[in-house]
Amino acid sequence: MLTLTQRRGGLPLKAYAEKHSISFMNRFHYRTLVRSVALLVSLSASSQAEDKQTTNKQFYKGKPLKVLLVTGGCCHDYKFQTKALTMATEARAPIEWTVVNKGGRGTHAEIELYNDPNWAEPYDVVVHNECFAKTKNPEYIRKITDVHKKGKPAVVIHCAMHTYRDAKIDDWRDFLGVTSKHHEHQSKYPVKVTKKDHPVMKGFPENWTTPKDELYIVKGTAKGMTPLAIAASEKNAKVQPVIWVNDFHGTRVFGTTFGHTNGTFSDQVFLDLVARGILWSAGKLEN
Repeated sequence: MLTLTQRRGGLPLKAYAEKHSISFMNRFHYRTLVRSVALLVSLSASSQAEDKQTTNKQFYKGKPLKVLLVTGGCCHDYKFQTKALTMATEARAPIEWTVVNKGGRGTHAEIELYNDPNWAEPYDVVVHNECFAKTKNPEYIRKITDVHKKGKPAVVIHCAMHTYRDAKIDDWRDFLGVTSKHHEHQSKYPVKVTKKDHPVMKGFPENWTTPKDELYIVKGTAKGMTPLAIAASEKNAKVQPVIWVNDFHGTRVFGTTFGHTNGTFSDQVFLDLVARGILWSAGKLEN
């Protein structure tokens, strides 16, 4: 296991950098790497501790689910988020993950995955956690939404709500269940549950405040969308849906606008929520 206090020869990280004459800029990247590793080590330790006592934490113990995570794009630490999400959900349910992180770190991409008309066939659920706001090709977008319209369950997280936002067609927004074009500042937002009896919200705290995250402004909702929790703007007190489910032509979709920061993806309440959202979308969560 990688330790944070040692590097080759037992040297502390700072001394190692100085001994080998690492430049200022490289030291900056070095420190960034160390911080990221520290978060992952902390998460791993937390996950291992959970594993010893998660008999009552597991939400589903049936046949393993095959889940596809589509991620990548602008503005987020998707490598960390992927590691955090897969580790945490595997501790809560038998899930076998396939991860597709393509398209670079910009705001426009058309990834090859969707060129195969059967791209989602091997999976029980597809999790969308990507961020490509400037992609607007209708034919490309419908390669995704048509598969979900035919019955492939989905979970949509954070910037998936701003993905394809420049598109003139509404297919993606109808699939998500919400229309959002911008967000407010990062803060710690108190969350109020609006549908306590929904299976996804079982065990969700009555008073949960997010780690530092963004509040997405929702301008419209689809007919099949049901809010499960809300949060209020610190600017004008307007209430926004932040957790919901959507009936997309009979297909189950679970969504949350939270998920901007590594802090959120390290939060056990958030990770429980997404795990339950995956299981609900697949029809594996008991009422």
